[in-house]
Amino acid sequence: MKLSNSTLGGLPVAVPSYDRAALTGGIVHFGLGNFHRAHQAVYLDRLMNAGKGHDFAIIGAGVMPSDARMRETLMAQGCLYTVVEQSAERSDARVIGAMVDYLPAADAAAIVARLAAPETKIASLTITEGGYFIDASTGHFDPAHPDIAADGANPDAPRTVFGMLVAGLRARRAAGLPPFTVMSCDNIPHNGVVTREAVVETARLSDADLADWIAGNVAFPNGMVDRITPATSDRERAMIRDDFGVDDASPVFAEDFIQWVLEDNFPAGRPPLEDAGVEFVADVTPWEMMKIRILNGGHATLAYPAGLMGIHFVHEAMEDDLVRAFLDKVETEEIIPVVPEVPNTDLNAYFEKVKERCANPKIGDTVRRLCLDGSNRQPKFIIPTIADRLNRGLPVDGLALESALWCRYCAGTADDGSAIEPNDPNWDRLTAAAQAARTDPQAWLGMTDIYGATGQDARFAGPFARRLAMLWDRGTAATLRDYLGS
Repeated sequence: MKLSNSTLGGLPVAVPSYDRAALTGGIVHFGLGNFHRAHQAVYLDRLMNAGKGHDFAIIGAGVMPSDARMRETLMAQGCLYTVVEQSAERSDARVIGAMVDYLPAADAAAIVARLAAPETKIASLTITEGGYFIDASTGHFDPAHPDIAADGANPDAPRTVFGMLVAGLRARRAAGLPPFTVMSCDNIPHNGVVTREAVVETARLSDADLADWIAGNVAFPNGMVDRITPATSDRERAMIRDDFGVDDASPVFAEDFIQWVLEDNFPAGRPPLEDAGVEFVADVTPWEMMKIRILNGGHATLAYPAGLMGIHFVHEAMEDDLVRAFLDKVETEEIIPVVPEVPNTDLNAYFEKVKERCANPKIGDTVRRLCLDGSNRQPKFIIPTIADRLNRGLPVDGLALESALWCRYCAGTADDGSAIEPNDPNWDRLTAAAQAARTDPQAWLGMTDIYGATGQDARFAGPFARRLAMLWDRGTAATLRDYLGS
């Protein structure tokens, strides 16, 4: 049965129990990818099914040209889509109805007008780690980036998320309306702090007074979000049709695990998300450090050796003795020991849950997805742990090997000589540096926008160079065996 508003009553899966026509859009969300649709939107759908939060429906906002296809697909289905939650034992499908409109990327004026509307209380973002214009050499927002500079020169015709947020806040201030809260849901340490800097500094390019007003009046809560959500392909579209009887052009498959820890800083109001399972805390830092370093850092640790050895799925990587042992050793000896304590949480038990989630065969998560965008992810998920250990005088042998594996992967060929297709926005640059690093490791470590000063520390550069040479000479499996001592 084709998914649409008119067919909801006859679908053979769980559907919204609330009247979608009575919902009011209170959240403008940028970035309608699979993660948002299986995370924030699921929490809101839960809440709405409980009869709450009906004035906080989602208005989607496109920014990138690639958003046009997603908008066309979802609008054709009345902004409905199916989420399939999968454990190793079972799969459950539910139609999510929390989104009520999707504004086109080409219509910045409509997006700004919606941000300026009195009903809008929250502007939220899932724009990926690379969408925040962070200069890794400084760790701060780069206002000189051409896209941001263009918004600074043309504030009334913004093209970036941050330019649109500034324009919306400018309009609200002019109308005497309180500002909306800006809520990042991306996997970035202190994502609220990072977003605040991006919005304030974008505003400062065109209006210093507005920038100061934003800095003093707009809330940017930090949050930690977590759920594995693989990309949707024809495989998933066939599964939703064949297994559940729903013709959905844009379903989302996700693990059954879901977590959201959020600072309670919403002066303009918020939905009672604690009633849907969100944990509100005064300071999210311990949770985000745990997640980014143990989960996301763990993903990178298992992904690059698996990618070089031609392993396709993440659960298959977890079935490989070498990859799993490498992950165990790096996590328990180098990552977890420098992760700060988290209230009421056992870090080793958290890691065991991470391994269980990665081993779930139902998810179909790919190694290639975990290898994606290392130039933006490594400076957030891996390199800070290396720096922490160096600052404490601790060895970094395993993390140096992880970094060498990333370098070897970016050289563009697997161990068997097959091509690795481009898998990073900066792929050409990375490939050139990785190939040059075969004879000169500093060609890789000298990328200061990624490694900062860490790449120049001999305690890291030395083991990196040795492991990279071994990867080229003996291959991934032999290098892992050498590291593992077997």
